[in-house]
Amino acid sequence: MYESVYEGFLLCCMIVIGVLIILCLIRAVLGPRLADRIVATNMIGTMTIVEIAILALYMRESYLFDVCLIYAMISFLAVVVLTKIYEGAYQEKKITGHLSLKETDDEEEDEV
Repeated sequence: MYESVYEGFLLCCMIVIGVLIILCLIRAVLGPRLADRIVATNMIGTMTIVEIAILALYMRESYLFDVCLIYAMISFLAVVVLTKIYEGAYQEKKITGHLSLKETDDEEEDEV
């Protein structure tokens, strides 16, 4: 009896996380700024790792936890690279003076 409740709970968690991944994907596509897209990409990667871990529990396959660890390392490196690219593009815009008014306002809010 407890196993069926446990499996049902894991299945519900997988469905909820799947819906959240879709919402983050929409945010990554429609995000107004590049920073929003990077954060959404990071969230998608994190939720995918959780999804694989839940799948490993659901299927009782321990090798999927190794896949989770590898995917976590790749996701972390991807976010670091994307952040470096964003920072370089931002610095270039700042030097050339092509920052929009909205980006300047966001920068002032971040400093406070």
